[in-house]
Amino acid sequence: MAKILFVLTGADHWTLADGTRHPTGFWGEEVTAPYEAFTGAGHEVVVATPGGVLPTLDPASLAPEVNGGQEGADAVAATLQSMDPLRRPVKLEQVDVAGYAAVFYPGGHGPMEDLATNEDSGRLLTDALASGRPLGIVCHGPAALLATRGPDGTSPFAGYRLTAFSNAEEAQAGFADKAPWLLQDRLVELGTDFREGEPWAPYVLTDRNLFTGQNPASSGPLAAEMIKALG
Repeated sequence: MAKILFVLTGADHWTLADGTRHPTGFWGEEVTAPYEAFTGAGHEVVVATPGGVLPTLDPASLAPEVNGGQEGADAVAATLQSMDPLRRPVKLEQVDVAGYAAVFYPGGHGPMEDLATNEDSGRLLTDALASGRPLGIVCHGPAALLATRGPDGTSPFAGYRLTAFSNAEEAQAGFADKAPWLLQDRLVELGTDFREGEPWAPYVLTDRNLFTGQNPASSGPLAAEMIKALG
């Protein structure tokens, strides 16, 4: 059994372009689907957040319409309720990637607020990439890659083929015109080789030890690819 580190946002809001705060946090499915996949394969999950704060669930992620109906929403809620690691997160600042077989970053709009500028997260991502361990990041989770930019303006993720929540999806979700910046644009500026599939459809890319998924529907397939890499 291997230990898998889940790095979750500690934010409970996303500051929009007009200064208003949109309630958010982590996206339910992007935590529960990988959690069930990893634990089902016999692995242990440890949750880390900035400062070790209890992570906040984006309430919109429990809506029936984004979970295939009420039954799906109830299933996500039940898994979250049973996830003991969510109630005892470790401090991100104290995490050593050497203690884990893989690292996984779920999304939700929360990472746009805190992980995008979190230096401890940036170091962890840089170390994980260099270690060769499977590193999985889904949806808005890749916002955390923006914190890997060094003093010279470059990132170790430059040139990597990856995906994330696309501009098209942000527009369809109704936030493109409200956002202070768009994730796809920033990842392109970072020098990554950004790719996108059809909006809302599962889309996973693997480049060396980096595994990325475009949207919530990609979180389960992304975890499956990481489990294959773990052997």
